[in-house]
Amino acid sequence: MSTPAAIYLQDAHTIREGMALTQYAEAKGFEAVWQADSRLVRDCLIPMSAFAATTERIKIGSGVVDCWTRNPARLAASFSTLDDLAPGRIVLGIGAWWDPLAAKVGIRRERPLTVMREIVEAVRELLACDGPVTYNGIYVQLDGVELDYVHQERRAKEVPIYIGATGMQMMELTGQIADGAVLNYLVSPTYNAQAMDALERGAVKAGRSATDLDRPQLVVCSLSPTDDEADRRRALDNARLLVTQYLGQQPHIMKASGVPDEVLNDIAQVLTWPATHDQIAAASKLVPDSIVQMITASGTVDECREQVSAYVRNGATCPILYPLGDDVPAMIDAFSNWTAQ
Repeated sequence: MSTPAAIYLQDAHTIREGMALTQYAEAKGFEAVWQADSRLVRDCLIPMSAFAATTERIKIGSGVVDCWTRNPARLAASFSTLDDLAPGRIVLGIGAWWDPLAAKVGIRRERPLTVMREIVEAVRELLACDGPVTYNGIYVQLDGVELDYVHQERRAKEVPIYIGATGMQMMELTGQIADGAVLNYLVSPTYNAQAMDALERGAVKAGRSATDLDRPQLVVCSLSPTDDEADRRRALDNARLLVTQYLGQQPHIMKASGVPDEVLNDIAQVLTWPATHDQIAAASKLVPDSIVQMITASGTVDECREQVSAYVRNGATCPILYPLGDDVPAMIDAFSNWTAQ
């Protein structure tokens, strides 16, 4: 039986190009498209709407919105509207964002577990369309709020909520309250073992198992179009630049993957935030192939498939492939009707 795959889009392509790639992925049997929303570059809701309007089957997820900048009532209204456009195909992926970006826009990420729980509970209750919602939380305050339909049918919206978790406390909360977990990228497959343990601890509190949750995983995929060594080197170098950027700006993810502290410290000496391309290129020389291939699927088709299979063997239910390089259809073709080994 083939293993489902999904595609992840950030801002490397125009929205119209993203629409075409989503249509191609749907035609090739991909399960979902996830649109990034973690940086101040592209709001996910507009491209998600475009993808929903121009496809018929593929699921469309936010990968991921943050839990701080959207009021839960507006968040529920936005995803209810998306469900009106593509009923049963929308997934709300939500995360706790990251510093220094959050701090630079005036957000203090205090009590993220409490905030996440309250947002998820409030949004889910609003999407149920069961009448006015009152919620007296530490962060969320709702006073008799509901999705105020006048002309459209009032119905419960089937929008599952997935939490994009990295730390084990957030992972445990995900197992307890979410419909699924969006496992992060730029982590090693072995990281998934502790993630699964944390999900299980949380799931048990809700009377279920971690295997009851969907667990798609973001995976950076830098695929060489041929087995030629020069093409393979270019694929590795493309991934190395992205790895270097994240080594500098999100070291908590890198540390969770087992990247040595000395590498993280060396990178931190070179990069500022936001890092310039020249800084990233200079710092990338400090990142060996072993780290690139430990936390990404990079190289030949066989190398990429093997690394993605390792994530699946360690708990991912569906790889969400983040394509690097120009030939995205080639990556889609490589993972169309493939089987994890």
